[in-house]
Amino acid sequence: MIKLYNTLTRRKDKFEPLKEGLVSMYCCGPTVYNYAHIGNLRTYIFEDILKRTLEQAYQVRHVMNITDVGHLVSDNDDGQDKMEVGAAREGKSAWDIAKFYEESFFKDFDSLNCKRPTITARATQHIKEMINLVKTLEEKGYTYKTSDGIYFDTSKFKNYHNLVGKSHIEGLKSGARVEFNSEKRNPSDFALWKFSPTNEKRQMEWPSPWGVGFPGWHIECSSMAMKYLGQTLDIHCGGIDHIAVHHTNEIAQSEAATGKQYVRNWIHGEFLVLPAGKMSKSSGGFLTISTLKEKGYDPLDYRYLCLGAHYRTQLEFSWEALDFARASLKSLKQKIADLKNQEQLSVEENALKEAKNIFFENMADDLNTSKALAFVWEFLKTKNTPATKLELVKYADTMLGLNLLKTEEAKELPPEAKALIEERQLARKNKDFKKSDEIRAKLEQMGILIKDTPQGPKWSFK
Repeated sequence: MIKLYNTLTRRKDKFEPLKEGLVSMYCCGPTVYNYAHIGNLRTYIFEDILKRTLEQAYQVRHVMNITDVGHLVSDNDDGQDKMEVGAAREGKSAWDIAKFYEESFFKDFDSLNCKRPTITARATQHIKEMINLVKTLEEKGYTYKTSDGIYFDTSKFKNYHNLVGKSHIEGLKSGARVEFNSEKRNPSDFALWKFSPTNEKRQMEWPSPWGVGFPGWHIECSSMAMKYLGQTLDIHCGGIDHIAVHHTNEIAQSEAATGKQYVRNWIHGEFLVLPAGKMSKSSGGFLTISTLKEKGYDPLDYRYLCLGAHYRTQLEFSWEALDFARASLKSLKQKIADLKNQEQLSVEENALKEAKNIFFENMADDLNTSKALAFVWEFLKTKNTPATKLELVKYADTMLGLNLLKTEEAKELPPEAKALIEERQLARKNKDFKKSDEIRAKLEQMGILIKDTPQGPKWSFK
């Protein structure tokens, strides 16, 4: 049984998909106007862990959007489109910016060993679906027109506060006394379709029943999610910063249009923070995967760091913490490599079954990765056969995604060590045990331990 914390119900709920054996999962993807920072990527790692865990029991249909238009620099439906900002910053077309940063994003995504979505949906390729959804909302009386666009009237959707809570909505009303768009009927109303400015030519704009313009950010996700996954989704993921505005607005427009529950399980990941505060692009001091690589870290070192904290708790980043994660992952892989060089014997099926159950119980308890990872370390210390331990590692890594077996397979003995092992074997064959012991001591000084077995010598690093 898998239990996941549902932001909507504010508790851990037993997960059961609407369709037997099939999970529909939508994850908010990147806005491709700049590099993804490692705080963004923490969210994709947790979503990958979720997907891998669900795949132990279900087939997962995973859809992720690429926001390549319509994401304004302000959640208040004002300011420039981030794609236009990126184009101006680099002197390129918005289309070239989108292509370059999407490719960059997926390079980082792959380097973290995240599994690609079943469907990648680009906003610019779904304008027709977005216009049709706005038309449906208009026909049902949920929209109104202002000088800059078509807006959703949140006062007509009675459950608007459900995801974020009533206190937040009251806060919006209070904030309206300080700054409020006079054309909005309510502070929480949001743009479904924005008109192109009359005094400038946008690179990305389309004709619509209401005039030339571009879609609002929120309408993109609803239209693409429902196109590929149906009107009710099993799971919708994202960062906690999406709860108050983006996901709340998605619910309102989707349920207003269909009359059905939009998402059954909302699952949100917490921030990665620096000692100075939340990591963000606006601060200009964000860290990327390229930054980590330049400093000699493997992207999987960062994945290991993320696994050490629960996805719903803030994780403070520091180079010391990343150093510790790198050393721990290296040590873990070395232990696994050593197991491969030991006499394998047979797999202890009962012990393996019990170990798999314990590991999965930890993962199924709202993705308790730190506890599951700690169990792997403990199991490697047991007296079970190396073959049993390796099978548990293989199973665990289908969910952890650390390439625990793959990477260390390439690790070999230095040529001089190989020559010494062969020389020692010859000495043992000639019953020259003094020389054999001398060579053993030399190997140990090199950090290599030798164990003699009926199948021949087995080596491991200290």
